[in-house]
Amino acid sequence: MKGLIAKIVLAALCIVAWGPASGADKVVFEASSPLIVAVGEAFRVEFALNAKPDDGSFAPPSFEGFDVLAGPAVSEGSSIRIINGSMTKSVNYTLTYVLVANHAGNLTVAPAAIAVDGETYRTRPLPIEVVDEGAAPGSPATAPGNSGGGQQQPQQSAENEARGRVGKDDILLRAVVSRTSVYKGEPLRVTFKLYERTNVAGYQDYKVPSFNGFWAQQLNTDNARRQRETYNGKIYETSVAWEYLLYPQQAGTLVIEPAELTAVVQVIVQNNRNIDPFFGGGHDVYNVPVKVQSPRVNITVKPLPTGAPAGFSGAVGHFTMETKLPTQRLAANSAATYTVKISGTGNLTFVQAPKLTLPGSFEQYNVKTTESINTSASGISGYRQFEYPFIARSEGTYDIEPVAFSYFDPSRMEYVTLRPEPLTLEVTPDAGSGGETVVMQGRGMSKEEVRLLGEDIRFIKLGDARLHAPRKPLLFSSLYWALLCGILLAFTAAYATLRKRIRESQNVALVRGRRANKVAVQRFRTARKYMEADDRHAFYEEMLRALWGYVSDKFNIPVANLTKENVREELHRRGVAADESQRFTALIAQCDEAQYSPAASARTGEVYADGVDLISRIESTIKR
Repeated sequence: MKGLIAKIVLAALCIVAWGPASGADKVVFEASSPLIVAVGEAFRVEFALNAKPDDGSFAPPSFEGFDVLAGPAVSEGSSIRIINGSMTKSVNYTLTYVLVANHAGNLTVAPAAIAVDGETYRTRPLPIEVVDEGAAPGSPATAPGNSGGGQQQPQQSAENEARGRVGKDDILLRAVVSRTSVYKGEPLRVTFKLYERTNVAGYQDYKVPSFNGFWAQQLNTDNARRQRETYNGKIYETSVAWEYLLYPQQAGTLVIEPAELTAVVQVIVQNNRNIDPFFGGGHDVYNVPVKVQSPRVNITVKPLPTGAPAGFSGAVGHFTMETKLPTQRLAANSAATYTVKISGTGNLTFVQAPKLTLPGSFEQYNVKTTESINTSASGISGYRQFEYPFIARSEGTYDIEPVAFSYFDPSRMEYVTLRPEPLTLEVTPDAGSGGETVVMQGRGMSKEEVRLLGEDIRFIKLGDARLHAPRKPLLFSSLYWALLCGILLAFTAAYATLRKRIRESQNVALVRGRRANKVAVQRFRTARKYMEADDRHAFYEEMLRALWGYVSDKFNIPVANLTKENVREELHRRGVAADESQRFTALIAQCDEAQYSPAASARTGEVYADGVDLISRIESTIKR
């Protein structure tokens, strides 16, 4: 027994000793910060190291051009993962500074240095653009209706004060186009971007333009990340609302009509109720709806040049063509396929099958089309393949005329015609005719002659005949009636189910209520990603969207009408315990304070766990 314990202890010591060696990855020391900040805006600069540094080895930069408000705040942690017997160890060591820039310009945070096991590592210089928003026209300090909350009239309500704090340029919706002058059929990309300078709880009442005169293809924007941009001298948080690939279908001046939506802005207003002698007055959060729309955008569509080739069918872009015949030797009355593959980038959706001319003794059938088309921000790419099946009815040697495909290349501003080499096909006598094949000398065969040839007696089958006894017909048998009744019952059940689903789908409130938990889970996942990335502002913003959005969808309450009081009343009416209702509203208040107060002590992990637990409890209580 003692020997077994000794072996276990020895194995544990080996694992502990081997762990750091197996997790010893390449040492990385990096600096990160916002690329754009405003004069007087406090922001964080983080120096992240994936190893344990030597004590006292960190040498911070001079931060020339910045004032240091706080720091360095040190956070460190480690984790060990064992997957299929393989153990890896990771270490995170982060130093955080809070800086503020006092003047506009392009400033640089100099490299910082740190030592690990005696070896020194340095970060790269960190460029930061500092923008003076106070000098921009229409800034919040001078914008109408936003001239300071302290000048409110005594009789003005808190709601009006909240509305007055939202500037006319705090929320913008822009339509950004990749180009404003294109040829007919040449693609352009339009991106509808949201610009935010205030906290937004959500969006509603979407309206996307109809794109008259364009063929539109919506692009996937799920992976689009939020970014900081400078517009009209002000810094905005930007996100992509929609993105489309547009193909103009007519020449002239086409207009991209405005897109519209309503943003629900959350505004915190100080109140004088329940004044605390230490902390002062409390605050209320109001949801202010703000309707925004993008400006109209004019697109100049140039007509295609004159002198288009005879086979041109409207293809615009850059293409290549391949042709293929399975074999150059074919027996009479045998089938074959002539394949044409057109690949490239452009309006592939509108590419039509080129015309194929075969000899008169060939019987040609309908063209089969297959395609593989990929849509991205750069355009539509892929291929369209056309298969021309035919039957050669008469022997001989035939030169098959090549197909011709013409397209317009906007980069070269000219028409291009693709024409492959001609193909020669040798048709041998039909093996089933005993060597006596009908051959018409001196001319090709007409369609009528080919049709009659196909109806002639070709061959007499030899060998033993395989005869089968006649089967009893299925019609009006017992199996027939059983199948008929089963089909009727299945149709009735399917009809009733379909009617029920149609009624439920028409009930918008019911659909939103059923999807509330699913939408909240998706937002919690996004919040968790921000939490793992240590993005506190984005984490609390996403947590608030998850909590407010769940209540709005579950109880069919517009986001603009949500308050903590009516949330507690609605939860109590649905049977939720009073303490859980109080926890729910307290969690919302905690997220609000942590989002707007840099000194908030809320831990993201605890906030995330409380939010998931509360939604689960409320969902289970309501479903009883």
